[in-house]
Parts: sequence; C-alpha cells; structure tokens
Amino acid sequence: MSSKIPSTAAQSLSQKLFNKENLKYVLTSHFWGPVSNFGIPVAAMIDLRNKPADTISGPMTGALIVYSAVFMKYSLAVIPKNYLLFGCHIVNEVAQLGQAFRYINYNYLEENNSKQESK
Repeated sequence: MSSKIPSTAAQSLSQKLFNKENLKYVLTSHFWGPVSNFGIPVAAMIDLRNKPADTISGPMTGALIVYSAVFMKYSLAVIPKNYLLFGCHIVNEVAQLGQAFRYINYNYLEENNSKQESK
C-alpha cells in the first residue's frame, strides 16, 4: 500500500506540471523571451562581484537601467501580464543600479591611488 503512495503522488504532480495549458505556455514567446533574456541580468550579477570598477561603461549601464525600466512597464501592460519578463527586468534593474553605484563611486567619489600616481 505504501509503495503506491509515492507513485500516486508522482502521477499527480506530473499531471499538474505537464498539462495542456502549461505545455502551451512553454511553447510561447511569453516564456522563451524572458528565459533567453535572463542572460543579461545573470551576467550583470556576476560582474557585480568580478568586474573591476574601472572597466564599467557608464553610458551602457545607464542605457540598461532605462531599458529595464521600460520593459518592466511593458511586461505588465501586455495581456496576459508577463510576470516572468517583469522578474527578469527587476533583477537586471537591481544589478545595473549596483553597477552604476560602483561606476559613480570609482569615477567621482573615491580617491583613486592610480589617478594620483599618474599626476
């Protein structure tokens, strides 16, 4: 009797996950667009820790901040609302704002030894 419980639970979970509506959603651009777009925020989060502050592009970081803000609004304006795209751009917005803080801190606020040595 107890051996049937896991298989019944597995079948129930399988039926919930692999139903017609979920499979139809996975085959749309509403799913694959944000999934493929997640490369940008993942790279930005990795760069927050690994990329030296002197290599950050201020204009590109600013453009990505505006881009994510626009697409956050767009993701909630379409019907049906695309919460996966919204989440992708929230993560990117946070990462890009972190990069912008590092850029501003390095270029305008911090006294850099390398800048003083070159004078």
